[in-house]
Amino acid sequence: MNQPLAYVHPGAKIAKNVVIEPFTTIHNNVVIGEGTWIGSNVTIMEGARIGKNCNIFPGAVISAIPQDLKFKDEDTTVEIGDGTTIREYVTINRGTVDRGKTVVGKNCWIMAYCHIAHDCIVGDNCIFSNNSTLAGHVTVGDHVVLAGMTAVHQFCMIGNHAFVTGGSLVRKDVPPFVKAAREPLSYVGINSIGLRRRGFNSQKITEIQNIYRILYQKNYNTSQAAEIIEAEMEATPERDEILQFIKNSKRGIMKGYFNSN
Repeated sequence: MNQPLAYVHPGAKIAKNVVIEPFTTIHNNVVIGEGTWIGSNVTIMEGARIGKNCNIFPGAVISAIPQDLKFKDEDTTVEIGDGTTIREYVTINRGTVDRGKTVVGKNCWIMAYCHIAHDCIVGDNCIFSNNSTLAGHVTVGDHVVLAGMTAVHQFCMIGNHAFVTGGSLVRKDVPPFVKAAREPLSYVGINSIGLRRRGFNSQKITEIQNIYRILYQKNYNTSQAAEIIEAEMEATPERDEILQFIKNSKRGIMKGYFNSN
């Protein structure tokens, strides 16, 4: 890295084979791993921890202070996993005292104009389409897809392998393995296409469907459905993951479409 038209603070720790394009600014207390490419006009601020082989496109701002009036300049970070791509004008804010960090996992694809607020935790292999926005303290699992212009309310959770359709307002927690659509956001089936792409066989997909039929199509409330699922469905990692998600939900899970009104 020898880019005279970029500014790199002497306190930043940059691997030798990182490429930094002109007019980029990298502040103090930043770590960038091997093989990462940083486009022009990127701003990487204090507390950024960027992994290996990432691509950060022009206009992105990483690790700016939180847009939170309670923030008092605490020592917090943004952590970005290896192989993640961050497209144009994405903003990712560092954490507050609540979690101390904002995390984006490995091999994620964060498209143009997305915003990831303070204290969000995003898993691995996620895709956020253009203009998707996470408010503070959101937790997103692995292999989650947010279609364009999705907005997620603070403190919400989205489970592993979930797919949320474009333009959605996520006000409740979205359980794992499902498709979420309509307004208000509702269960519209399981994410069978995504599950097949990731190696789930037909038997496993059917098992997951049967669990969600009890939860969303049998007119039980959530607590009743969870008890029946635990008592009657065979114990599998997927069943247990769904039950644990329901148990951990503080905002409550989204409803089934026919029960939304």
